[in-house]
Amino acid sequence: MGASSSTDNKESLEKREIESLVASTGALPLLQRSFSKLVDSQTNTIQFQSFKQSFCLSYDSITCEGDEKVPDSFPSLLENLGSSFVDLFFVSDKEGLSWLEFCKGYVKCCGRMSASMCFNTLLRVYTLTAKNAGFALKIEFESDEADCKINGSISTVDLVMFLWMCWTMSWDGRRSKVGESEGCLFLPDISHLILSAVVSCTESGNGLDVWGSDVSGLEIELPIGKFLTWALTTIPNVTECLVHFCNSRLQHSLNVEDGSGPSKSTGGEDSASKTTENTLLTCGRAWAISLACKNTISEEILSSCFPSNSDETNENLLYRSYHHGKGMNRLWSNVEGYHAPVLVIVSASCGVDHEGTSVERKWIIGAILQHGFENRDMFYGSSGNLFSISPVFHAFSSSGKEKNFAYSHLHPSGRVYDANPKPVGIGFGGTLGNERIFIDEDFAKITVRHHAVDKTYQSGSLFPSQGYLPVDALVSDIEAWALGGKKAKDIQETYKQREELFTNQRRKIDLKTFTNWEDSPEKMMMDMMGNPNAPRKEER
Repeated sequence: MGASSSTDNKESLEKREIESLVASTGALPLLQRSFSKLVDSQTNTIQFQSFKQSFCLSYDSITCEGDEKVPDSFPSLLENLGSSFVDLFFVSDKEGLSWLEFCKGYVKCCGRMSASMCFNTLLRVYTLTAKNAGFALKIEFESDEADCKINGSISTVDLVMFLWMCWTMSWDGRRSKVGESEGCLFLPDISHLILSAVVSCTESGNGLDVWGSDVSGLEIELPIGKFLTWALTTIPNVTECLVHFCNSRLQHSLNVEDGSGPSKSTGGEDSASKTTENTLLTCGRAWAISLACKNTISEEILSSCFPSNSDETNENLLYRSYHHGKGMNRLWSNVEGYHAPVLVIVSASCGVDHEGTSVERKWIIGAILQHGFENRDMFYGSSGNLFSISPVFHAFSSSGKEKNFAYSHLHPSGRVYDANPKPVGIGFGGTLGNERIFIDEDFAKITVRHHAVDKTYQSGSLFPSQGYLPVDALVSDIEAWALGGKKAKDIQETYKQREELFTNQRRKIDLKTFTNWEDSPEKMMMDMMGNPNAPRKEER
């Protein structure tokens, strides 16, 4: 009996430890509900094959943003994703998946771990899925440990498949939230991410014409070590797709059991593609920015591309010069009163040296203001981010050396003489008059300077072939996106209503004061203009 009691205590201690690890992720209630729905009452375990079915993905059609073609092998990859995911993390005994093994499997894939271990885990999922789908990879793991060393390389073709797999895992959970079916899968254009990895990880990327390169035609091997370094610094949030996928599949199993699963629909593709139609913030660009930002802002950026109703106009778009007109005043009338994170995206074009000749090239950059715009004649802000978005994606966070994050200044309302007037426009980084990015008051020209003038943000080129000299470019379009959620928008709406009320009150005229024409100021002025030299009797 003593041995039996010791064994029970050991199992009980192990159970408490595993449950504690699950609880630290906040998913213990979800796992408890899922297990109670899926468990076999006779064996008190989950049938392993039925559990695998809960993670299977199947789509009737797959479309891609832009002109990028979906590889024929990608659907096969998705067909093997669910079973590979379960085989990798969940271990069952002969009877099925017990509660303890169920919790252990969740901790393996979704438990708290270092960033490098998260990437190792995600690469294991892709490697096993690709192997089961019949693809040959050049990625090798030295052991089964979560933090083991990885050798080999990943090709650009595999990188596209890998990132699209991550997107699909995130899309699955988001699709369930908005009530769309599995019928359609919409894939984003990720060419800017692929080019970013190629430029950062290979020497051949330095001489690559990123404007004229077809990502689908690239066949370049990226050393796995350099790739992981690039991923950790550029898209650190991509590993969260594992948690999204696992939680959404478990929640989906609950909905199916309750008969309240998402309604069958074919609007999955339209919801994403229509929302970002003709805007600078496409799904692919929004996803790239979200992968580089903090979690709260990341979710808000993605919600800009995945609204609950695609027929409604996107309320997160505060300002777009194409619709509202260019200029600081036009911008200010739309962003004033919004004191929450704002994403600013600028599309511009300039002459870039290519093979000894100047060629007109278009590029897109962006910035995040943590607390919205302020009309000040000096820099402000406590944190921020700059982004090179297209054609190559890079993220530049705070360097921690200076705090010249943002500058936005309107013309002074009063006509007060200023011997040293401050520049009117929007700026990021650098110093006054020597900003890293500066947009003039008419939104006609943007000036981009070398990162050497800026100690606020991390170093790096904001567009390819930037060079050391300041570059003046023509602004094509500017957008400002709200990232503060519904509460921030409600506060701005209250502010606008209050300002409108004050404006209307100032415009009102007290008619009783001017009922007598003889006493009105207008008659006095007309009399003086008619005969200014006429003598007037002094009233005594």
